[in-house]
Amino acid sequence: MGGVNDLILRAARGEPTPRPPVWFMRQAGRYQRSYRALRERYTLPEIVRHPELAARVTLSPVEELGVDAAILFADITTPLHGMGVDLSLVEGRGPVIHRPVRDEEGVEALRALKPEEAVPFVLETIRILKKELKVPLIGFAGAPFTLASYLVEGGPSRHFLEVKALMYREEALWHRLMEKLTEAMARYLRAQAEAGADLLQVFDSWVGALSPADYRRYVRPHMERLFRALGPLGVPVIHFGVGTMGLLRDMGEAGGEVLGLDHHTPLPWAREVLGNTPVQGNLDPAVLFAPREVIRREVGRILEENGGRPGHIFNLGHGILPKTPEENVRYVVELVKEVSP
Repeated sequence: MGGVNDLILRAARGEPTPRPPVWFMRQAGRYQRSYRALRERYTLPEIVRHPELAARVTLSPVEELGVDAAILFADITTPLHGMGVDLSLVEGRGPVIHRPVRDEEGVEALRALKPEEAVPFVLETIRILKKELKVPLIGFAGAPFTLASYLVEGGPSRHFLEVKALMYREEALWHRLMEKLTEAMARYLRAQAEAGADLLQVFDSWVGALSPADYRRYVRPHMERLFRALGPLGVPVIHFGVGTMGLLRDMGEAGGEVLGLDHHTPLPWAREVLGNTPVQGNLDPAVLFAPREVIRREVGRILEENGGRPGHIFNLGHGILPKTPEENVRYVVELVKEVSP
C-alpha cells in the first residue's frame, strides 16, 4: 500500500511498528454529531444500501478522529437478507427475526448466499472507499454462532435458552445450521476482500455465553473451517468475541491472525496465552466517559501492559457507546499517537 498508512497491516502481521495503530469498533455511530445529523434523514438500512452514504459514514471517523483504519459501515445481519431471512432492525432493540429458525424446515429454507446478487451495495461501498482512503479498510462479518443466536432466539437475548436448547436437543440440526452460516460468511468475507478490503474482522459477539466444552463441541469446528476458507485470500483476519476470556485459547487455536480482547481480559495474560499471536484491544468503553486524567491513566496502563511488544492494535474491549463524548474518543487517538517517537 504505497503512500498509505499501513501501521495496522504491519501490526496484524506481528511486525514492529513505531507505535500501536488505533481504531475503534463502532467508530461510526450515534456518538458522532455528523452521524446523528445523517440519521435524521435516513435509517441505518437505508444508509447501508446506498454506497455513497455508507462510504461517507465509513470515512467520517478517519477524517474527524485520525484513526489508523476505517471499518466498513454495515450491520452483521445485512447478508442474512440474501439467505431469505425476514428481519427488521428495530431502534433501541436491534435485529428482530420475524420467523425464528428452530426446526429442520427453517434451517433448510436458508438459501446459499451469493454476495454479488445479495449485497452488491456493500461491495460497491468498498470500491468507492478504496479510491479515497489513505488508511486500510476493514471488512467484517458476524461469526456463525452469533448469527445463529439471532436466528434461533428471534433477536437479542440475555440467556440464549432457545439456541442452547437447539444445540443440546438436536445436535445434527445445529451443525447443519452452522455449516450453512459458515459457508455464507466465508463467501461474504471473500467477496469483501476481493472488492478491496485490506483486513477482515469476524465478530463473535455472543459466543461468551458458552462454556469452553460447549465451544469446542458446537462452535470451534465451524470457526476452523471459516478461517481455512479465508486463508488463501492473504488478508489478515481479526477474531473477536465478548466475554471470551475462558475461550481465548480455543479461539486462538481456531484461527485468525489477530485475537481481539474484550475489556475483561487482562492483556498481559492474553499475550502469555497466545504467544506471538497479535492482539487487539482493550480499553473499557466506559472509560471514555471519565475525566481526561482517568482516560490518560487507563490508555497508559494498556500501553504499559503491552510493554512495547510488536503486534498490538489499540482498540476498545467492545464498541463505542452511543452517548460517548466525541472529544474523548479523539483524545484517546491523540494519546496513542504520543507513543510515536
